[in-house]
Amino acid sequence: MSRNIPSRSTLELDVVEGDLEVGRHAVIRGKGTPPKITVSGTVYVEGDCVFDGNLIAENLDGEDDITIKGDLEIKNRVNIEDGRLFVSGNMTAKRVDVDRSVAVSNDFNVDEIDVGGSLEVGGTTTARNIDVGGTFKAEGLVKAESIDVGGSVIVKSEVDVTDIDVGGTVQIEGGKVGRVDVGGSFVSKESLEFEKINVGGTVKLGRESIGGDIDVGGSCKVEGNLKFGDINVGGTVSISGDAEGSDLDVGGTVQVDGDMKLSGKLDVGGVVEVGKELTAQDIDVGGRLHARKATASSQVSVGGSIETSEGVHASYVRIGRRGKVRGPIKAEEAVVGKRASVEDVYAQTITLEREAEARNLYGENIRLESDCQIHGEIKYTENLETERGVTFSKTPQKVDRL
Repeated sequence: MSRNIPSRSTLELDVVEGDLEVGRHAVIRGKGTPPKITVSGTVYVEGDCVFDGNLIAENLDGEDDITIKGDLEIKNRVNIEDGRLFVSGNMTAKRVDVDRSVAVSNDFNVDEIDVGGSLEVGGTTTARNIDVGGTFKAEGLVKAESIDVGGSVIVKSEVDVTDIDVGGTVQIEGGKVGRVDVGGSFVSKESLEFEKINVGGTVKLGRESIGGDIDVGGSCKVEGNLKFGDINVGGTVSISGDAEGSDLDVGGTVQVDGDMKLSGKLDVGGVVEVGKELTAQDIDVGGRLHARKATASSQVSVGGSIETSEGVHASYVRIGRRGKVRGPIKAEEAVVGKRASVEDVYAQTITLEREAEARNLYGENIRLESDCQIHGEIKYTENLETERGVTFSKTPQKVDRL
């Protein structure tokens, strides 16, 4: 049993037993306060129709544009071919499949949604899977298992999402996410809890973010503190607070305004600047290292220069060719490369390669290759080995203990 509404007609309806078939450019007005149309079966719409009031039905099946001036409650499926759906109130359904776009002014609750163009929600969004070809915009909280969008995502509130996969850009206000895979840029303005972030371009995180691994092709910027697993960034990393994690591997530069504590390795191709203390198992910097204090449980290797006020502390310290160190070095073994310059070195074994310079050396066994210069004093407890051309400002002293 079904009821037919002719094209371009205007009709007032209350309850329809069975299906409702609506012609093109028709207007259906509901009865009651607020106005409501209830259909026990499926609503079939030829296109460009308006429902003035809340619409309740088993299914909604149509073409072209459909406008609901009220709430839309579909118990099963919404399917609109080559058209758009506008809902001025709340919307609920199990599955939504719309070719062009969906716009919901208030809350949106659905199991599965597949939109070819864009999805806009003015209230909260609750879904299992969200699949959008173009853009997804939401004003309220978004809670979903997965978001798969070809273009961009903008959520002006927190999110609680297990899986985000977006080809372009993502902007959220913080919240909780599992895996994030974004081709362009990812921005979380407030605190974010995450499991893994994989972004081709740039990442920006808000204050007090905490999570797992971060893999970024370009740059990673954090406004506040960050706790993480491993970070791998092709370009630059900037953290305005403290940084705590396992490994940090960066092709360009790293800037941390507070403390940086790593349980694993710091591997940076360019420059590292830490406002307070840097601690790690291994520190490997191709360019310059600047920190109040740098401590490694294993080794420190720097190709360029080191600047500290409280020194470098490690089991093994290696300064590259022509490197410069400002601040003391304390280690079990210290190697100063060819033509490098250091200040005070405290180590069991100290080696200065050719034409290196130092101020003061204090160690058990010290080896100075040709043409090294010592501008202060040398004190050693066991052996001092020197090659030709080494110059001293003071005579080296062998002592019982340092």
